[in-house]
Amino acid sequence: MDLDTQELDTRNADATAPKLIIPQLGRLYRLFDPVSYAVLRLGFGIVLLTHGLPKVLGHSHGSMDNPLASSMRLIDSRLHLPAAEMLAYFVTFLESGGALCIALGFMTRIFAAMITFEMIGICFVLAPAWVWLDKGMEYPVLMGLLALHIAFTGAGRYSIDKAIGKEI
Repeated sequence: MDLDTQELDTRNADATAPKLIIPQLGRLYRLFDPVSYAVLRLGFGIVLLTHGLPKVLGHSHGSMDNPLASSMRLIDSRLHLPAAEMLAYFVTFLESGGALCIALGFMTRIFAAMITFEMIGICFVLAPAWVWLDKGMEYPVLMGLLALHIAFTGAGRYSIDKAIGKEI
């Protein structure tokens, strides 16, 4: 987003935003908005990385002795997709390399969009159960919505994408 568009977005947001009960907080909110978004993006990437690293390293994760093999099995038996092994390696790439890229704000939109679709697929596998503790889709719905938000918002001010001046 170029500076002119960014300024226009800020003006439009101010015009449509509700009035603050404590107007003095507006400056604080504007100051911390880019920082809080960077923290959100970083946290999202780190949480997702905790699901990718066990697949990469071959370690158990939660109740899964072999998370990569579990991913292959779910892709094959529940989603009935061809090339389950290749797709499981792609999921591993998204949850490790893609997670790191999102955390750092590099190629953020494309990875966030792909992770959104991954989370939709996981929801299909886990449905109709909702509660995450019962192996439901509560967590992937939340992660999918966050990924969707990041895909449409982009990397933000504190990111590699911003530093290099390019994003998709």
